[in-house]
Amino acid sequence: MGSTELIANLFRVSQTEEKLRKDSIQGADAATSVHYNVGKEVRTAIEKIGGTMPEDLPKPEKSIQEIEREQMARLKAKAKKGTIMLDE
Repeated sequence: MGSTELIANLFRVSQTEEKLRKDSIQGADAATSVHYNVGKEVRTAIEKIGGTMPEDLPKPEKSIQEIEREQMARLKAKAKKGTIMLDE
């Protein structure tokens, strides 16, 4: 996920939380409906300003899982060399 998609997601989440709190929304079904509607509005705003829709943004070269595996392998290699200590 690039910065544009991340920012759109954070905006959607923050606006959903705000609406849930402001309107005192109770229950999972009502909260799901609010979440869906806010997401729809965010998508509409992106379209109106001529932004790139999230599904059309470039895909990252590596997944989060791949990056995590690489980082863990690096840390474990350093730990074997004695340059860092890991709690396992």
